[in-house]
Amino acid sequence: MKPGSGTLTINIMSEGKAETYEGVYQCTARNERGAAISNNIVIRPSRSPLWTKEKLEPIILRNGQSLVLPCRPPIGLPPPIIFWMDNSFQRLPQSERVSQGLNGDLYFSNVLPEDTREDYICYARFNHTQTIQQKQPISVKVISVDELNDTIAANLSDTEFYGAKSHRQRPPTFLTPDGNTSRKEELRGNVLSLECIAEGLPTPIIYWIKEDGTLPINRTFYRNFKKTLQIVQVTEADSGNYQCIAKNALGAIHHTISVTVKAAPYWIIAPQNLVLSPEEDGTLICRANGNPKPRISWLSNGVPIEIAPDDPSRKIDGDTIIFSKVQERSSAVYQCNASNEYGYLLANAFVNVLAEPPRILTSANTLYQVIANRPALLDCAFFGSPLPTIEWFKGAKGSALREDIYVLHENGTLEIPVAQKDSTGTYTCVARNKLGMAKNDVHLEIKDPTRIIKQPEYAVVQRGSTVSFECKVKHDHTLIPTVMWLKDHGELPNDGRFTVDKDRLVVADVNDDDGGTYTCVANTTLDNVSASAVLSVVAPTPTPAPIYDVPNPPFDLELTDQLDRSVQLSWTPGDDNNSPITKFIIEYEDAMHEPGLWHHQTEVPGTQTTAQLKLSPYVNYSFRVMAENNLGRSLPSEASEQYLTKAAEPDKNPTAVEGLGSEPDNLVITWKPLNGFESNGPGLQYKVSWRQKDGDDEWTSVVVANVSKYIVSGTPTFVPYLIKVQALNDAGFAPEPAAVMGHSGEDLPMVAPGNVRVNVVNSTLAEVHWDPVPLKSIRGHLQGYRIYYWKAQSSLTRNRRHIEKKILTFQGSKTHGMLPGLEPFSHYTLNVRVVNGKGEGPASPDKVFNTPEGVPSAPSSLKIVNPTLDSLTLEWEPPSHPNGILTEYTLKYQPINSTHELGPLVDLKIPANKTRWILKNLNFSTRYKFYFYAQTAAGSGIQITEEAITTVDEAMASRQVDIATQGWFIGLMCAVALLILILLIVCFIRRNKGGKYPVKEKEDAHADPEIQPMKEDDGTFGEYSDAEDHKPLKKGSRTPSDRTVKKEDSDDSLVDYGEGVNGQFNEDGSFIGQYSGKKEKEPAEGNESSEAPSPVNAMNSFV
Repeated sequence: MKPGSGTLTINIMSEGKAETYEGVYQCTARNERGAAISNNIVIRPSRSPLWTKEKLEPIILRNGQSLVLPCRPPIGLPPPIIFWMDNSFQRLPQSERVSQGLNGDLYFSNVLPEDTREDYICYARFNHTQTIQQKQPISVKVISVDELNDTIAANLSDTEFYGAKSHRQRPPTFLTPDGNTSRKEELRGNVLSLECIAEGLPTPIIYWIKEDGTLPINRTFYRNFKKTLQIVQVTEADSGNYQCIAKNALGAIHHTISVTVKAAPYWIIAPQNLVLSPEEDGTLICRANGNPKPRISWLSNGVPIEIAPDDPSRKIDGDTIIFSKVQERSSAVYQCNASNEYGYLLANAFVNVLAEPPRILTSANTLYQVIANRPALLDCAFFGSPLPTIEWFKGAKGSALREDIYVLHENGTLEIPVAQKDSTGTYTCVARNKLGMAKNDVHLEIKDPTRIIKQPEYAVVQRGSTVSFECKVKHDHTLIPTVMWLKDHGELPNDGRFTVDKDRLVVADVNDDDGGTYTCVANTTLDNVSASAVLSVVAPTPTPAPIYDVPNPPFDLELTDQLDRSVQLSWTPGDDNNSPITKFIIEYEDAMHEPGLWHHQTEVPGTQTTAQLKLSPYVNYSFRVMAENNLGRSLPSEASEQYLTKAAEPDKNPTAVEGLGSEPDNLVITWKPLNGFESNGPGLQYKVSWRQKDGDDEWTSVVVANVSKYIVSGTPTFVPYLIKVQALNDAGFAPEPAAVMGHSGEDLPMVAPGNVRVNVVNSTLAEVHWDPVPLKSIRGHLQGYRIYYWKAQSSLTRNRRHIEKKILTFQGSKTHGMLPGLEPFSHYTLNVRVVNGKGEGPASPDKVFNTPEGVPSAPSSLKIVNPTLDSLTLEWEPPSHPNGILTEYTLKYQPINSTHELGPLVDLKIPANKTRWILKNLNFSTRYKFYFYAQTAAGSGIQITEEAITTVDEAMASRQVDIATQGWFIGLMCAVALLILILLIVCFIRRNKGGKYPVKEKEDAHADPEIQPMKEDDGTFGEYSDAEDHKPLKKGSRTPSDRTVKKEDSDDSLVDYGEGVNGQFNEDGSFIGQYSGKKEKEPAEGNESSEAPSPVNAMNSFV
């Protein structure tokens, strides 16, 4: 025996024969606390004796007879394994007709001529000695009837011949077992083997049944062509009568086997080690069963308890030892022996009496990592006597954890059934007994679960194409995942066509063998997830012309992971019709609150076929999905199954809470109610609460139905209130709402603004100032101040003339404002009022002010009448708005020559009481331009302009006619016209060829700024502005230097464009002078003219 090991080693090779050590052995382990013993160990040497030599006669029998070839091997230890072979060591074929029995014999239900052979050899294999023994070969000869008759003819008379029939058919009979009944015993837990072998012709078939019961499923097996019935792990319930039935075409026979299952002892309660502290009580229980019932005996330290040292603290009661008020000397090892005729059980139990303070065996500061929503088990292995009590705490100042939330196991382990993120922290295990206390800290971290957010999808691809499967994994950032791909639950083929990157498997040049199920497996140190997709490989098909259309609707909608506030929706996309799907739109219907009305839920990318949807409580959801590509949106899918979420308290309170009074003595509280979708449950109501903001009153509350308004009566006028509106339903209250401020009803202001002051800024603008009204006197929300003002009478005529009052409102708390648009030289009255939400307060005392004089408006009209050779008469009407007292009129005029150059400007003052004036000593047949305006003490008013021509001298006119009718002049003009025509034709030809011409270049370089483009909105031409009235003076311009404009004067005077006496057009209606390019004399104002002189005027100048 090896020192200190307790192992006994026997070397048979060097220490004698094995038979020397045959016997029963038992090991005893002993120390000062007691002795333990082992089970009996039986040693027997294996044996493989030789076959007894015997002389075997050949066996001759007729075709169709039955035959049993005995084996009868020598008895060995353990029993040998039997098999039949021939001289070539080939196993003999077996069938329903020929088979080997459990005893090793070879049974023939009927023989055939092919069974004839001389080498039927039975072999016995002894495994422990690794030897094979063989029996002497047996010779079998099967003869037909003809052969038998030939044999008989040589020895017997003719009357003993067999008939021509080779063999006779017969019903079955049993070769084994014998008789109609037999008995069989088997031990519990072993394999029950029942055998029936029958002979007959034709070959019988065997059936098995159990009387008054059924054969046990999953434990029943048929061997040897159903001739052997086996039941594994047999129990007492398998006892009973079993029938084997042999049947062929001529009949049937049965045999009943009565089976009794015996049992060696087996444990019901095995004794366990017991730790007791002094003066404690305890029990050792040793309970076993068997058939027959085992006998229980006790030993103490290996000695039968009847002769062991007496211990007053123990008492034997059959299969139980009872300990009372043990002492330390009561420590011992007790053995329990349960035995019957089929075996025995032996168990050691150490009763240890000691006093020990608690000790925690789990390592300190152990870190546990658990996936969220899974159980967490925190160990607290402990030891102590008496047995310590265990408590768990979370955090430094936490209270003991209760079993209504946690599970406290007897071994000290704390179980958190569903660990959440807030379960993270430090947990303390405390062990206590009467001798002391021990504690230990462990740490728990909760990790996010690993999820496959983009799963591989079913694919159908053609041979030779490429397919890819996506597998996007989301995991806790502190864990490192590994992603592995499987094909048909095995490794991927070792083929370069398979490539795996971060989140994708690509299979190139797909062939038929690539079809199957591909699985993506994501592993971390704490969890793993997987997702699969099927790949189907099809033959290539001719590619039809692609049809582009909106996608087909998705289908096969499925709801999974159904939680109170979320659900996962998955679907199968429809055909994208050759335009990739860009996104999926998910809508929902609330069949409870708004049936038939679909609302937008969310959108997901077109590569995604699942969506995690957030839900609200107490909604009967149905979902549908639409696909969208670049051509548009598909029809909606069929609606998913309905999913009713549980009711819960409202998540939110009403919005738009306001408190406004409709009368001076009430407070109207309004809010926007929750809709049915937001109610989260039945019985939606509102708790309305209010109190004065500046008082010490408690909140006043009332619960109202699902309305949107509540009126509080009897309130003081315009007092601030704090208001809360909280939603509630049958499940509870919404979160506490924030208080909003409102006011009770307003009343008209009581006081007018005081100290109103007016500061006249100029003739049309005044500034008004006032003192603000005290807030308490406003009795409402200050909206501003309103000024009423009106023109009471004219300072010029002093006649009272009532006109409509004008109103100007200034928002907020402003205390001054500007009054624009006043009429100069006028008498105004105003007052000021404060305005709140209810209306206006009383008016302030009227305040009167006058505006100073202003410049007058333009004279109402200007006419030029009675033209003569050297005079013109001007008539006018005074300004409609003199804006003061007129002091005089100013008339300015200047001549315009034939080249539209302006002559010297004459300035003339006319008394204010005049409305008619005659200008004398003017040039005959001369155009004059007039500028006319009125003046007050404030300055000059707006001017108007007019033009007129003195009459023509008849003698000069006749000279001009005579010259115009001269032949040379007419010829000159015709030559000029012809030259211009030729020039235009050349320019037209060059323009059609893409070239430019000098006139066009001039037009491009010097576009007339006065010609406005056509208006795009109404198709009309832009207005022409009068160069004389609105532009600075140019050469030949008729606009005076002071940039004044005339009133009621035509902007389109034909004279301006050369019509009448001085005007001239070419043949296409354009102005000749526009393209003459002639530089003219510098006018008095020094500006350039764009007009050319007419030939007549040119002649006048020449003459």
